[in-house]
Amino acid sequence: MTQIHDQEKQQFKKLFKQEGIDHIEDRFKVLEAFLQTERHITADELNQLLDKIGYPLDPDFVKDTLNLMCRFGFARKNKFDNGRLCYEHRHIGRHHDHMICTKCGKIIDFKDQKLENRNVCIAAAHGFHMLQHRMEIYGICSDCLKESTKLIPLVTAKEGERLIIREFTGGARGRMRLMTMGLRIGDEIEVVANHGNGQMVVASGYHRYILGPKPARKIMVHSMNSRHE
Repeated sequence: MTQIHDQEKQQFKKLFKQEGIDHIEDRFKVLEAFLQTERHITADELNQLLDKIGYPLDPDFVKDTLNLMCRFGFARKNKFDNGRLCYEHRHIGRHHDHMICTKCGKIIDFKDQKLENRNVCIAAAHGFHMLQHRMEIYGICSDCLKESTKLIPLVTAKEGERLIIREFTGGARGRMRLMTMGLRIGDEIEVVANHGNGQMVVASGYHRYILGPKPARKIMVHSMNSRHE
């Protein structure tokens, strides 16, 4: 990776000088800080990193440099479903896809050559010449899965999560209301929608249920991907 980074730095100086970009040395510091991290990073996080290494720069200047780096192929913008605009390295000839944890926001890069070959075959079978592709897998990372062994209020669950109802903290009357709706302790449910605006939709079997924030806070669940004693 060190050799690749050295090549990137040489090409950066050559292209930026060739295009008459101003403040090349300051912009080069942005690139150096950017290459120090192998994770997806926001503009604000890059500013913090520059401050930490003793080279503070104006945030607007850093954003402008990141945009130039994307324009010349040194970086790539990604905006996943979590809404955060992140930047990652774009090394020529090196492709990877992403897994995004919907709980903690962690982004994991992965590459699978069999999958890459399969994509080409699928495209060819449809008479399509693939130029590029992007795969994003949303789910729960291993660290968050460990945490999912704990009971959590249903209201905090993410869309797509499959859960088991374990407790209801609303008393006998509330429990009866839940049963009247058709939900019971031990039922397996899937979160269909949870936009954080008060209501959420869950499914059990082929039935959908709309829950308000109060009952959703009182229904205690755990992930179907974890073991619960």
